[in-house]
Amino acid sequence: MVSEIKTLVTFFGGTGDLAKRKLYPSVFNLYKKGYLQKHFAIVGTARQALNDDEFKQLVRDSIKDFTDDQAQAEAFIEHFSYRAHDVTDAASYAVLKDAIEEAADKFDIDGNRIFYMSVAPRFFGTIAKYLKSEGLLADTGYNRLMIEKPFGTSYNTAAELQNDLENAFDDNQLFRIDHYLGKEMVQNIAALRFGNPIFDAAWNKDYIKNVQVTLSEVLGVEERAGYYDTAGALLDMIQNHTMQIVGWLAMEKPESFTDKDIRAAKNAAFNALKIYDEAEVNKYFVRAQYGAGDSADFKPYLEELDVPADSKNNTFIAGELQFDLPRWEGVPFYVRSGKRLAAKQTRVDIVFKAGTFNFGSEQEAQEAVLSIIIDPKGAIELKLNAKSVEDAFNTRTIDLGWTVSDEDKKNTPEPYERMIHDTMNGDGSNFADWNGVSIAWKFVDAISAVYTADKAPLETYKSGSMGPEASDKLLAANGDAWVFKG
Repeated sequence: MVSEIKTLVTFFGGTGDLAKRKLYPSVFNLYKKGYLQKHFAIVGTARQALNDDEFKQLVRDSIKDFTDDQAQAEAFIEHFSYRAHDVTDAASYAVLKDAIEEAADKFDIDGNRIFYMSVAPRFFGTIAKYLKSEGLLADTGYNRLMIEKPFGTSYNTAAELQNDLENAFDDNQLFRIDHYLGKEMVQNIAALRFGNPIFDAAWNKDYIKNVQVTLSEVLGVEERAGYYDTAGALLDMIQNHTMQIVGWLAMEKPESFTDKDIRAAKNAAFNALKIYDEAEVNKYFVRAQYGAGDSADFKPYLEELDVPADSKNNTFIAGELQFDLPRWEGVPFYVRSGKRLAAKQTRVDIVFKAGTFNFGSEQEAQEAVLSIIIDPKGAIELKLNAKSVEDAFNTRTIDLGWTVSDEDKKNTPEPYERMIHDTMNGDGSNFADWNGVSIAWKFVDAISAVYTADKAPLETYKSGSMGPEASDKLLAANGDAWVFKG
């Protein structure tokens, strides 16, 4: 039996694409499951001039594919209201304040306010400042701020934003969204690692040879060149999604499964991450850009719409991370992400050391591999050694596997639903804290500095491949190889 959550959520950017595609359907799912009942309210705000009825129709349209009971949907929509608002104008916050207080009175909500910023990052600090100075924060209950990525574009800009936000909110009131942390199979990392003594005991340098994280995409830059050429795979995928997944893999075992202890355990790992100098960037990282492919549809990156002819942007990154911890001494964490690769997949591969027992056979035991497939469909695979069916005692690898069923998938909360629910409960386990964000930026900034100065090779790779040959050589230097071949 679920318990009702009493809260009021204000969505900045309330008429935007994210709100319509993800946020309102997610809140509706929470309503259908009973987490939201009578005592909740949603206030939407944006520059667009809408009245309440027009806004409610927007919400109605956004949830139509999730509506089984129209009466239920209408009861849900009654909790919505809207005010047009200029986030840069201090005076306009009075109008928004009146709307929030009116909704709080109507639905008997004593405090408990969440402010969701689905707007351009340049407005984050401005909104936070005015929420406090213009009196929109509740005097009772909680006040929490949900922030879409990107959180800064470098360590310096992130630190500036953090300082702006902390003028109005404590860090434990900030919920920085990385929707990858809301994915079911990312959350399964903890269940597999800490819920099974066989893995818990072996999650260290004595048994693990290397760790691999792959985020591969088949699409090219499409129509995002204006943004993507300033970010590339390094900032678009490595600094945030990849580093947050690595946090679950590298973290120490938390004292308890609370957000405070989980973050402390992750930070113990993040604080031990080695920051590279120029020579180390060239040794441990590979950047590349996609070229043509076998299909005429595969244009080289430099021929894509709005891409500068002389761009040296990275559409592929592969690298080795090192943690100065007794647990991970000598264990490389390999990461890679890129566009126009052979297959779309987000996955983790834990490569265990091969057994040393000598069977005296032609085929000795191979490395065992635990694979966690995050996207496009969740799965867990385990490659183990077993005897081959021959007269001689030779070994072979066998595959054990489980795939998320259609029924499980239907019942799995979407990432945004989970993250809104966690914020309502004040659970920061699946959100990035400032320490983790700052370390990730310092690590990536060191790499970006080398690339900006053009002091590293820019490889090319064939569209439809799994990246440049230099990516394979990076692992081969340690006697390793990528598990996922595309």
